[in-house]
Amino acid sequence: MKLSARNQLNGKITNIDLGAVMANIKIEVTDPSVITAVITKESAENLGLSEGDDVTAIIKSTEVIIGK
Repeated sequence: MKLSARNQLNGKITNIDLGAVMANIKIEVTDPSVITAVITKESAENLGLSEGDDVTAIIKSTEVIIGK
């Protein structure tokens, strides 16, 4: 996947906490060791995110977006 955002961290999902509206996604990366992305539940479900998936954390301004 090619994006204009340069702040990208590859990692593996270690935990998914689905709320009524939002989803908390823990991603293990090399450095720092773990980051947390807060995305909508709908986005988490649309991406089909599961623990153990390899994903890319794309950081833009104050947002963390997940690409799979």
